[in-house]
Amino acid sequence: MIIRSLAINDIEHRKTQVRSPQTNGICERFHKTILQEFYQVTLRKNLYNDLAALQKDLDDWLDDYNNQRTHQGKMCCGRTPMATLIAGKTVWKEKDLG
Repeated sequence: MIIRSLAINDIEHRKTQVRSPQTNGICERFHKTILQEFYQVTLRKNLYNDLAALQKDLDDWLDDYNNQRTHQGKMCCGRTPMATLIAGKTVWKEKDLG
């Protein structure tokens, strides 16, 4: 199901490299963030009667996380993840990498 959704949206599915703890660590850190900042908080405050309501709240949280909230670190440097992605695409086009 997930792979089909990725294909429909023209998104390439990649797995982390074997013996690459830094790459896997990035994924694990995001999972920890979503657990601590979304699920643990939301499930304490709300009682969901259906999955659609939980999905809507998760989508709202992800939108805020990616588009409104600035992030620190090596890549974002105080920008939102979406701003970082757009800047990266611009650099790739300028260097004719993609």
